[in-house]
Amino acid sequence: MKVAMVHYWLISMRGGEKMLEALLELFPEADIYTHVYHPAGVSALINSHKIYTSSINKLPFAQRLYQKYMPLMPNALKEFNLQKYDLVISSEAGPAKGVVPHPEAYHICYCHSPMRYIWDMYHDYFQGSGPLVRFFMKRLVSSLRVWDVCSANLVDRFVTNSSYVAKRVKRYYNRDAEVVFGPADIEPYLSVPRKPEDFYLFFGQIVPYKRLDIAMEACIRSGRRLVVAGAGGRKQDIRRGEKSGLVTFTGRLTEEEISDYFSRARALLFPGIEDLGLIPIEANAAGCPVIAFRQGGVLDTVKENVTGLFFDEQTPASLTAALDKFEALEDSFSRRQQFTDQVKQFSREEFIKRMERIIAERRRV
Repeated sequence: MKVAMVHYWLISMRGGEKMLEALLELFPEADIYTHVYHPAGVSALINSHKIYTSSINKLPFAQRLYQKYMPLMPNALKEFNLQKYDLVISSEAGPAKGVVPHPEAYHICYCHSPMRYIWDMYHDYFQGSGPLVRFFMKRLVSSLRVWDVCSANLVDRFVTNSSYVAKRVKRYYNRDAEVVFGPADIEPYLSVPRKPEDFYLFFGQIVPYKRLDIAMEACIRSGRRLVVAGAGGRKQDIRRGEKSGLVTFTGRLTEEEISDYFSRARALLFPGIEDLGLIPIEANAAGCPVIAFRQGGVLDTVKENVTGLFFDEQTPASLTAALDKFEALEDSFSRRQQFTDQVKQFSREEFIKRMERIIAERRRV
């Protein structure tokens, strides 16, 4: 069986690229098609495959400005000739599913997320963009939505990473999607010793939708220490945090440093909304409880009162109430086995097993 993988772009190793790696273990002879390719940013396993790029890859500064070229990507997909492949697996978070397979081929779309910047998070991206980007967004978003819905008809079966995304696939494409949790690299964290200290952790790329502002306000108002780990952040937030004496910004961390913070934090604070969210899974794998806003992929990954707690409003007051509750129950989150049992369903091995089943079902048809 000849197999093609279509991935939106290959720039760095994030959740989508780790999923692609796992699929390549299933199909070591598969070819890869993508819009933009940065060899130094991805793994040796991905680089070992034949990789075809669209014309987007030749545009100026494509490896840095690839997201700015997103409106051109649906049209660029027509450059990919997939007529020789029996199985096409598209990896969708940017334009990827709109390829045209052979009529006898089977097309599985693993949808990490319908494109958030043209659907439910359009207004957030619009408000956070400059005048030039806003000018084009207003004029292009309607045609991109039409293309996105129409291209769903080219997919035989949708698979996605969480119940939250499955609902969005149903809303925007009117298609059912089977949930197969994306592969999380839990193994390095399962043996991390727990030695909690008196601070909470916010970890991840610091962008507005992750709602660092809520975590900072809750901790500053209640006199709790917070460590903010990850790249980015607004200067005014950094200045306010440092002035309070309660918030510390670490910047980007190594894998060893991440494990160390997971081992020492009382809990991970997760006030944003993610499609799945690998960071809460990794924190739980290390035995670190998660205190999360009750929406998004964490409803699949965090087991309430076992591996974490939820708060119901995206406000500092609601998070503060959850912190008070957590500290009253903190001893109940010290049993490591309950964390290990919960995170095993998100492992790479479990992902491969479930995808094998889906592909085998097609072969029997």
